[in-house]
Amino acid sequence: MSENHTVTVTHQDDVAWVEINNPPVNATSTAVRQGLADAVAAVQGARVAVLTCAGRTFVAGGDMSEFDAAPVEPHLPDVVQMIEDSPVPFIAALHGNVLGGGFEIAMGCAWRIARTGTGFGLPEVNVGLIPGAAGTQRLPRLVGMVAAIDIACAGKIVKADEMLALGGIDVVAEDLNAAVAAFVADLPERPAAVRLREVPPFAEDLIDTKRAELTKRAKGQQSPLENLTALQWALTPFAEGQPKERARHLELRQSAESRALRHAFFAERQVSKPSAIKDAKPREITSLVVVGGGLMGAGIATAVLNAGLSVTLIERDEQAAETAVQRVHGLLDGAHKRGKMSASVLEARKDAFRAVTDYAEAAQAPLAIEAVFEDVDVKRDVFQKLSAVMSPDAILATNTSYLDPTLIFEGIENPSRCVGLHFFSPAHIMKLLEIVKTPDTSAEVLATGFALGKKLRKVSVLSGICDGFIGNRMLAAYRRAADYLLADGAFPYQIDAAMRHMGLPMGPYEMQDLTGLQIAWANRKRQAATRHPDERYVTIADKLCEMDRLGQRSGKGWYRYEDGKRAPLRDPEVEALVVAYSEEHGIDRRSFSDDDISSRLLAVLANEGAMIVAEGIAERPADVDMVKIFGYGFPRWRGGPMQYATEIGWEKSQKFMQLVADESPNSWSIAPHSGRFEK
Repeated sequence: MSENHTVTVTHQDDVAWVEINNPPVNATSTAVRQGLADAVAAVQGARVAVLTCAGRTFVAGGDMSEFDAAPVEPHLPDVVQMIEDSPVPFIAALHGNVLGGGFEIAMGCAWRIARTGTGFGLPEVNVGLIPGAAGTQRLPRLVGMVAAIDIACAGKIVKADEMLALGGIDVVAEDLNAAVAAFVADLPERPAAVRLREVPPFAEDLIDTKRAELTKRAKGQQSPLENLTALQWALTPFAEGQPKERARHLELRQSAESRALRHAFFAERQVSKPSAIKDAKPREITSLVVVGGGLMGAGIATAVLNAGLSVTLIERDEQAAETAVQRVHGLLDGAHKRGKMSASVLEARKDAFRAVTDYAEAAQAPLAIEAVFEDVDVKRDVFQKLSAVMSPDAILATNTSYLDPTLIFEGIENPSRCVGLHFFSPAHIMKLLEIVKTPDTSAEVLATGFALGKKLRKVSVLSGICDGFIGNRMLAAYRRAADYLLADGAFPYQIDAAMRHMGLPMGPYEMQDLTGLQIAWANRKRQAATRHPDERYVTIADKLCEMDRLGQRSGKGWYRYEDGKRAPLRDPEVEALVVAYSEEHGIDRRSFSDDDISSRLLAVLANEGAMIVAEGIAERPADVDMVKIFGYGFPRWRGGPMQYATEIGWEKSQKFMQLVADESPNSWSIAPHSGRFEK
């Protein structure tokens, strides 16, 4: 027996067993690569070698903590080549996920046997890379170009049964150990090494068609197209394509896109563990109450039901309760029709839901979430009624978007149980959950909020209290800066186009039309009493609201909409209103390029995020980035506004911010010492 801490080789008769044990996901660290290289030598003399992994998964990727440093030998492509060239053939015994470098290792083995349900993929595209150990060169030879494009360019995870049908594995079985033993006992003739095979024929227009699809879907991200290019190298001899893939992989490790995507990968995991819940034990929640059955309340209820919990929804009267039932059932039915759940699961989730009118039905609930009209008095009344019937330690959560939770919870017994759980609409789809800490919220209650968010498959981010918390505070600054550009010479369609060019799914005015102008209008009216008189305030949006141009639902907003269609169309009436506003205020309108627009708006986002971190509203810059990515569609491949400012340099970002401030005096505060966020 030989041992390398992470890779162990044992011999049983004429079979060598090689086990990787590098928790949690057996990533291809330097130690694993060296261990595998040593194992290839150690198995010589055996009839066959079986490669296995300890724990819950086969190798599920590379060790990204090594990606910022120079590669260390042995390099993974060399190790895979050693396995493929070994006189003793290797069987890969696969379970869990076989991803990235793990899939590349498996493709280097002579045979592949997988447990039912095992997932296969090359997810390097999701961190701005192409595979680096011949994944794009072996995969088309193994499963064909069509499947290879879906796996490498779109990040598709293919389950074992489908991979078997594609010819990528040899056996699928419930009992992996038994299947391997049977295969070893009756070993077939060794097949040709994957690298020596030809790519099966494919349609002449496949590459052009897929390139067009990927370009449209990627919205500026380059790694899907990089993978498509690399896959085409498989049409050349392996000895030519493999070195090209490796060289491009190493180049892309240093790209802004890959740095941003790796930042997002680690940040998504980091934000779920704020210091405020360290060592706190969450409560187990299996059922809860939602108050309010409108679009938001129904979405929250659906998200909770989809997590396998039970929901009691409280409405003001029988008619409203029945409407809430129809709304929730409609959302569940829609998911069923789209194949997201089986008929039996659909019925189980409907059975776990009920809508009532009596607050007494909340008496036994461990947690209640309020989702009623955005008014302090209305929300306060809800919690007075809940606290009168619920246990004194039952958790009370408000879904407010802007309001101060301490005002909402005023007078509530045991305020340590009070918390903000700010869902984003549509709540059953959007992944972001802002968890808002009041000065009294206990660590246990916060931890319970994060545990609930995990059950709901949300990305939860802790926020302190300010107007709009993290996300809507930044959104307000973003919209304000856009309105200044509008008044100074731009039009809505120009601003929206500039931000789409940066990778956002839509610009600020398209987004307002989608979500409705009335919510932000109500918030601006609420802020009017405390707005500094010297701050520049552009009233164009208010005028649109006064004209009942409230967005898509009203058929017109910043744009006009044809009946039954959601495509925004330029509206001369709005553009005339914009020009008239500039003339009325003596503004000489000027032109702005896409770069002029995007550089200003991104600087405003970074500056506001830096202010939020400086004030302690967010614990770290990564929290701000995750809010913008998962709540507002900021392109993940740019990493969020804080990462983007880090990438271009905070000094440069702050120069743009100073320009914004100079163009609208008395309207902005510059974040202090933003350079401290530089990496």
